[in-house]
Amino acid sequence: MVTCKCTTFSSLLLLLFLLSAANLVPATSSDGAYSYLLSSKPVSHTTGEKQSHFRFYWHDIFTGPNPTSVRVAEAPGTKNSSTFFGAVVMIDDALTIGPDLNTKLVGRAQGLYAGAGLKKIEFLMAMNFVLTDGIYNGSTIAIIGHNEVLNEVREMSIVGGTGLFRLSRGYVQARTFANNDPVEYNVFINHY
Repeated sequence: MVTCKCTTFSSLLLLLFLLSAANLVPATSSDGAYSYLLSSKPVSHTTGEKQSHFRFYWHDIFTGPNPTSVRVAEAPGTKNSSTFFGAVVMIDDALTIGPDLNTKLVGRAQGLYAGAGLKKIEFLMAMNFVLTDGIYNGSTIAIIGHNEVLNEVREMSIVGGTGLFRLSRGYVQARTFANNDPVEYNVFINHY
């Protein structure tokens, strides 16, 4: 029986070619047009996929004459719960480029959060970041996940999007600095 070493060599050469075609490209800086876009870089030469990093500030206003979050339902025991268990809150919250509500508005966080923790303040978040600025106007980022609000950093999943974020995936990290401050959302999104 004769074996050919050229088959092994061909397989190795093909593997090296495929690995080199999928190499990641170093990060490139943003052109500065969108200060909330922190970076955008190609993920792969072959697919056209890139990863972008955005930073938004989420303003959840539940008091005053113009609230952006309103409790729409609650369980019979919610009023006696220290964790808001059973409460459902609809939101249409401002997304700005800075922590001050008067900084540039670039979108809205629309959806809901619901008290899901019996023993801790934990919410199920289901929302869309509906962007309204420049080339992103009309594009959305769909977010769903667990939010244990007393943790310094919380992570939720990006499960899709529309417009420039069609077929997207990734994650967001939410961070609250003080009780009445807006929530900083760092969005790490892979998209085409």
